[in-house]
Amino acid sequence: MQRAIIILLIIISFTSCKSSKRAKSKKETSSVIISKKTKKEATTYKSSTRSKKASKADNIIDYAKQFKGVRYKWGGTTKSGMDCSGLVFESFRAHDITLPRISRDIAKKGNKISLKKAKEGDLLFFKTGRNRRNSINHVGLVIKSNAGVITFIHATTSRGVIVSKLSENYWKSAFIEARRIL
Repeated sequence: MQRAIIILLIIISFTSCKSSKRAKSKKETSSVIISKKTKKEATTYKSSTRSKKASKADNIIDYAKQFKGVRYKWGGTTKSGMDCSGLVFESFRAHDITLPRISRDIAKKGNKISLKKAKEGDLLFFKTGRNRRNSINHVGLVIKSNAGVITFIHATTSRGVIVSKLSENYWKSAFIEARRIL
C-alpha cells in the first residue's frame, strides 16, 4: 500500500511539471523563486511599496499576498496552484527561512504562543473537518492582528488562496494553536 502511494505521488509530481518564461527585465525589488518540486517552473514577485525598513514579517506577508486568488493544488508551490503549507513554505523560504513542507511538521517549529499575543508573521494551525488522522492539517499566516481581530492568508481546497478572519465560525472552531517562527 505504501509503495503504491509513493508511486502515485511520483507520477503526480512529474505530470504537473511545466516550464514558464522568466520576465526579461527585473527591478531591484524582485526575486525569482524556483520550487523544489518543479525546478523548471519559476515565479517572480515584486515586493509592495513598503519602505526598505519593513520587517521580515512584513516582507513575508507581502510575498504571500501575491498568491491571493491562486487556485488550490495539492502539493502546489507556485502561481499555477498552491496548497496551505506550500504558501507558508514558499513565503518563508523566499526570505531565507526554511520550514518543513507539511502543516503538521511546521507546527513543531518555533514557539507556541497564546492567541492574544499573535502578531503579523505568526502562524495559525487548524484541524479541519476533512482530517482523517486527527492531527493538524491546515496552516495560515497572520497578516493582521488588531485589537483581537486576526486576519490570515491561507489556501483552501474550495476557494484557493484567500484571506479570512479567525473570528469566522468555521475557523474559530477548527483552530488549534498559534506559533511564532520569527
